[in-house]
Amino acid sequence: MEGLREDLVALYVESPASAPGDPYRRPGRQNFLNRLTVDIRRPGFAMVIAETDSLRGCAFGFPVGGDGSWWLGFDGALPRSIEQLTVSGSVFAFADILIRPHPQDWEVARRVQERLLTDHQASLGVTLVDRADRQALAALRSWGWLDIGELRRPAGAATYRALVLPLGERTTARLEGLVTMPGGGGPGGA
Repeated sequence: MEGLREDLVALYVESPASAPGDPYRRPGRQNFLNRLTVDIRRPGFAMVIAETDSLRGCAFGFPVGGDGSWWLGFDGALPRSIEQLTVSGSVFAFADILIRPHPQDWEVARRVQERLLTDHQASLGVTLVDRADRQALAALRSWGWLDIGELRRPAGAATYRALVLPLGERTTARLEGLVTMPGGGGPGGA
């Protein structure tokens, strides 16, 4: 990882950030490095990178524990299908997905996400996004992520949107009817 650290920071800086005029400001490079350092130490941490002549994208994360603690702070009742997948150890948390802007960014994102889920024999990917980060939410939704509600972490003041990415038709069928998106942002809007 040490050899990749600077390339990952460069990818983070180059990947789509806030649009001009958007009041949301993505955390800086040091925050990214701090989060990466913490995530690397998590049990089961994994990263997939996509490169041609340079780093085009990456996704990294860790398996979600079957005890359900990852979902602490979820607003409302966690959908039963997600609860069951969590208990069975079939859920993988994406800590970050970084894709360099390119006409094929959807395809690169799809491949790195599917590879992580497949490698970990997970049926469901999950991630949290600051609800103010409209650009990240829009990108994830365009890549097939479904918004299932809000989650508040006890340590911070931010409210996150919880998104899920089902892998395979069977998992997708289990989640059908689960997602409502008033105002384009999932339960309660974006």
